[in-house]
Amino acid sequence: MTSKFRSISPYGSVGLFALLAFLLFLNLASAQVSRTEGRIQPESEEGVPVTDPLLKAKCGSCHTSDDRGNMLRLSWERATPEAWERALKRMILLAGLDLTPSEATHIIQYLSTNHGLAPEEAVGVMYEIERRIYEPTNIPNTVMNACGRCHNIARVLSWRRSVADWEELFRGHAFLYNVRPSEEAIAFLAKMAPLHTTEWAAWKARRPDRSVAGHWLVTASVLGRVRYFGEMQIESNGPDGAFNTRATLQSVADGATAGRSGRGIMYGSYAWRGSSKGSNAGDSAPNDISNDAREVMTSAPDESSAEGRWFWGQYQELGFDVKMQRASSDATLLGIDRPLLKTGSQSNRIRLLGDHFPPQVSQSDLNFGSGVVVRRIVSNNAKEVIAEVDVAIDAPVGKREIAFRRSVMPGALAVYDRIDYIKVTPDSAVATFGDQTRSRGYQQFEAIGYQNGPDRKRHTDDDVELGPVDVTWSMKVFYESEDTRTDPVGSVSPTGLFTPAADSPNTNFDVWVIAQAKTEKDTDGKPLVGKAYLVVTVAAYTFNGRRYVRDLDRWVDDGPARPVRQ
Repeated sequence: MTSKFRSISPYGSVGLFALLAFLLFLNLASAQVSRTEGRIQPESEEGVPVTDPLLKAKCGSCHTSDDRGNMLRLSWERATPEAWERALKRMILLAGLDLTPSEATHIIQYLSTNHGLAPEEAVGVMYEIERRIYEPTNIPNTVMNACGRCHNIARVLSWRRSVADWEELFRGHAFLYNVRPSEEAIAFLAKMAPLHTTEWAAWKARRPDRSVAGHWLVTASVLGRVRYFGEMQIESNGPDGAFNTRATLQSVADGATAGRSGRGIMYGSYAWRGSSKGSNAGDSAPNDISNDAREVMTSAPDESSAEGRWFWGQYQELGFDVKMQRASSDATLLGIDRPLLKTGSQSNRIRLLGDHFPPQVSQSDLNFGSGVVVRRIVSNNAKEVIAEVDVAIDAPVGKREIAFRRSVMPGALAVYDRIDYIKVTPDSAVATFGDQTRSRGYQQFEAIGYQNGPDRKRHTDDDVELGPVDVTWSMKVFYESEDTRTDPVGSVSPTGLFTPAADSPNTNFDVWVIAQAKTEKDTDGKPLVGKAYLVVTVAAYTFNGRRYVRDLDRWVDDGPARPVRQ
């Protein structure tokens, strides 16, 4: 079968189930599509009528319409843009649907807007779309056994269906994949992910129709620490929510700037999906902001701000948490260059980063809260203010907001009298050596300072998280002597990025990633130390004749093991 359709989303394919590659399977599945749709159970729930002429023209021969405008299956389903894209690709393969890229984009835009998820519903599955490691704890074992063996559970909950449609889905899976339908799983999904919800009804009533085009301010963070700030210009580019972007970002650490350009689509007035690349040519470091990136952002209801993740890498494990807000003519505070101030300290220099700072800045323009006094303004321009502050010995400790005139950043600064311990996050992780077909998988670490809470015990619920601490990084391989070289395993950079060795030793290593505080000490006068457990493993392995490859947070069955070439 030949199709002019190649890629729907602005950042390329979001994946297709591997079994569809077999022609025999395709023929059987195609026959089953017709059979299941012909005997679908009668719907007792009100459907969502389809009004788009192109969708009805392209899909109406199989998805017939009733006198209310409801189309078979489609009117009893809602889903994320990624889920609709996968469904459309499946119809191209199974049913011979012929679409141009622009037609496919239009259909996904229509479905994501009129048969999509409300922002409040989508937030529960954004970890999968943003490629974050997260393990939900509220899913019953019956559902995990029925769905979780093949899918990330967020893939399942990216859909909202009527009860009859959930039942039909399970019947189709029973035929195609020889799995037994689970009444308990159907009941759970019908209750947790129903077709009609109060959130969806409210979203349809208030859904804005404002263009994303304009001037935006941007901050990019890694594990809570702002690494870059800057601005982005967005221009509309044709119908169906398409737009182009141009961004300039500046490093908080050294002031270096990086340009980025990209394109994207806004689905359903809030779901930003795009791609961008840096202007710096040549090979970039794994954690360089110049790397090509996929962008997943969610716009606020009033479309004055957005947040999400830009990510890249073989496993999409690298990237930034990004926040954006529309620029205004008022002074806007975006970030600071240090997250901690100690009680009793004097003449602390702190950089405030932002936009439209006025030519003249006085101490009274800045507010760091009780016990922190601005001694003087060292320098200032439109993008930054450098201030010198003193912290009283009895200043209240804990997280606090900072403000420049009317612009406020909640929880941006922590005042502390001591750090009782540091915790490395993530506290357990996986990194991967490369092979002939897959590049290396990296891991970013951060050291976070904590103060014991009122119970004066460590690692309890009342502990106070203070923020990132300056540390020296090292690593130690399990069961090795202190002076053993770690070169065969990899290295940790001064910023906490673990890079596996270039040459794979074809074995696994258990490693401690160790953070030692540069200035903070314990009650015995020794530097505070925290550590994380890291497994450095191969990119693929064979078990019982099957080949398994690593995804972001799991091992995926890649089919029968390939013979080793001599």
